[in-house]
Amino acid sequence: MEAREELRKLRESTGMNRKEFCEYFEIPYMTVTDWELGNRRVPLYLLRLMAYKIQMEKLADKRSKDECTNGKK
Repeated sequence: MEAREELRKLRESTGMNRKEFCEYFEIPYMTVTDWELGNRRVPLYLLRLMAYKIQMEKLADKRSKDECTNGKK
């Protein structure tokens, strides 16, 4: 799979539209658009960092929800 396809799938997995995704990562809208359209290449290290951040925040959200349901918070 190409990096541009991975980026699109990553963005879609968050439920964010392109504008929200850009604001979340503080990346210019046209940059992400160019990456997704294949006009520019997304740096692979950046793609991995974005995926890591999303994964870690999902884990953090899950933990905080678990703590709330278990009465720890």
